[in-house]
Amino acid sequence: MQPLFNDFITHTLRLEGKTHMFDLVGIGNPVYDSIVTPSSRTTGRVLSGCSTNACLAAKRLGLERVGMIGKIGQDYADRLRTDLRTYGIASSLNTDSVTGGFHLEYDDGGNRTLEVLGVAQKIRPNDLPDAFLEARFILIGPILGEVDLDLIDFIRTSSDAKLFLDPQGLVRLVADDRRIIHKCEADSFGKILDLVDFVKPNELESVTITGSNVPVMALKQLEEMGNAFPIITLAERGSVLTYDKSQWRIPAFRTNAIDPTGAGDVYGGSFIVEYLRTCDYIESALFASAASSLMVEQVGPDFQLQLGEVKRRKEIIRAGLGEDD
Repeated sequence: MQPLFNDFITHTLRLEGKTHMFDLVGIGNPVYDSIVTPSSRTTGRVLSGCSTNACLAAKRLGLERVGMIGKIGQDYADRLRTDLRTYGIASSLNTDSVTGGFHLEYDDGGNRTLEVLGVAQKIRPNDLPDAFLEARFILIGPILGEVDLDLIDFIRTSSDAKLFLDPQGLVRLVADDRRIIHKCEADSFGKILDLVDFVKPNELESVTITGSNVPVMALKQLEEMGNAFPIITLAERGSVLTYDKSQWRIPAFRTNAIDPTGAGDVYGGSFIVEYLRTCDYIESALFASAASSLMVEQVGPDFQLQLGEVKRRKEIIRAGLGEDD
């Protein structure tokens, strides 16, 4: 496998002589998806993925030093390298025989099915350059099994970064019909939660992990499973988190969702941007909720996040902020 490395970007970062080479590094395989919603349809496959969307969001919201690690098939390697250079994201990518991706279809109720188009290989410790571990935050965002407990343990022991986990790829399996099913081994996942600082499942993932379909109960169970600070995103119902011994519901901004793909990814990247600025959980969650509302109004990796509009929406949704009963 040949590494695709944005040397010119990383060389620039080294010349800055800063303690941390990066503000944010996303670890997880990029994917190229085809997406069909009641309002839109992509032309062919478009760049996506949890760590990819999170890094794109962070970059567009003003984070300067953003990097990515993952694996990509030979068929999309040149395209991805060009895309990331265009977006100003440094990368250390190994080429694989297969590009990961899904065909996603949403119905009128917002429910979606995922059909697997390809699965890229696992990310191993030797795929992580030392420079990319010198980060203030590392977002671990697997898509489909490319990250495991051993890798997260290696990251924890090799970096002083805050670790933010989006667990979607840890609770997915591929069924015989190429559809995705959800499953979680609680003991193994608990060990992972002892290694990371933040964990952000969506509602389905939180049910898979905890067995509870009541978000505030699932939140409590996530707290008890490990040391990570938990956030559960609830689509148009906002998100919930625990802060100062109380559970808080963060409202969503009312909007017309054209394509919800990647909204949770953007939430994670945006949360990190604001947390690096404020070190405040509530402010960061409000900011992330506002940014996600802009993402769902657009389709594909060229989505725009205007900082001024995110701040405006943040203040609007602040009015609905409150403790959960």
